[in-house]
Amino acid sequence: MTASHDCGGFNSALPASYLTQSGTDQMTARLNLYYEISSWRFLYRTLTVLAVSFSFAGCSEKNNAQAEARKAAPAPIPVLATQVVEKRMPVRLHSIGTVEPISTVALKARVDGLITKVHVRDGQEVAQGELLFQLDPKPFEAQMVRAQADLARDQAQLDHALVQERRYKELLAQGFVSSEAYAQVAANLRSLQSTVKAGESEVNHTRINLGYATLRAPISGRIGKVLLSEGNLVKANDTNALLIINQLAPIYVSFALPEKHLDEIRANKTRQAMRVEARLDDGRLLQGDLAFADNSVDATTGTIRLRGFFANADKSLWPGQFVDTWMTLREDAQALVMPAQAVQTGPKGQYAYVVNADSSSEMRAIVISRTDGEEAVIASGLKAGETVVIDGASRLLPGSKVSVKSADKPS
Repeated sequence: MTASHDCGGFNSALPASYLTQSGTDQMTARLNLYYEISSWRFLYRTLTVLAVSFSFAGCSEKNNAQAEARKAAPAPIPVLATQVVEKRMPVRLHSIGTVEPISTVALKARVDGLITKVHVRDGQEVAQGELLFQLDPKPFEAQMVRAQADLARDQAQLDHALVQERRYKELLAQGFVSSEAYAQVAANLRSLQSTVKAGESEVNHTRINLGYATLRAPISGRIGKVLLSEGNLVKANDTNALLIINQLAPIYVSFALPEKHLDEIRANKTRQAMRVEARLDDGRLLQGDLAFADNSVDATTGTIRLRGFFANADKSLWPGQFVDTWMTLREDAQALVMPAQAVQTGPKGQYAYVVNADSSSEMRAIVISRTDGEEAVIASGLKAGETVVIDGASRLLPGSKVSVKSADKPS
């Protein structure tokens, strides 16, 4: 080896005195220097690995601390809430009502006869005076002819008796006939006068019977099933009706309320007509007025029977139908109102969850005076402007943090 030989680029790092040494000494110096440099590199790498390890350990401890903090402070519970409002609310009493027709007619024949024509069909709407049935008029027409003939005969006899009475009266005045003979003529005249009156009555009776052969609707309404068809014989005032007519417009809704409201009902009735509302299954709300309050309280149920009068122009109410009814007694000008959905019931009574300013929930005991549809009127326990939970209360505990999503409106 020569001094100018470069092994692995170490010549530039060796001292000049090393280059003047022999080849063996130069090799030994190079190896020592190599080991020294390698030792420094190993130490550097070791320190780097330790530094990275300490850095990861610090991050892990920080993440664990954050996780523990999250466990210690749970996330807010999302709820739907709204405010308690003060507004005018009617005092309404709810009941289940039954629709009743104002008039119901079971049509029956008033004379015996044969049905020759039926002018209506099942379920038809009819107007008062409309033709329904026609009985065979021939027997009544024959009776009419005979009664008129008898009346004409009696009238002729009466006319002759009048002439006789005037003649005998003149002869009696002149003394040509006795008073007994005149009395006989006068008695015959009075008898014939009575016979003529009886004949006139028979003619009128026959005319009425002939009119009964034509059956017309006594009221406007809707008929049910036509129970007898053409060709059937009917009898006067038979127990079986030909058909039944129910008046649909206007119509009644009958319902009952507890007797404790009787005084207030009577007091309001003297001032103005009380409003009665009926809700149908499709959600429509019909308006009517209180028309009738019974004169006695039902002793078995402790209720008083009432009736609401409805125009029912569109025939929405149907006889026999059950409807929800409300009768308005009065109005509260300043009632505290919240959705009935916010009312909860527990072992100690009714309560509601109130959301405080710091987004914490508070269980508040309340007293509800009444409910009106989807709204509850508060007697005590809440104030106007307070926020109550209407959805999500089942997941809350007193003091729970909540995330509030406001409802569009209280009800």
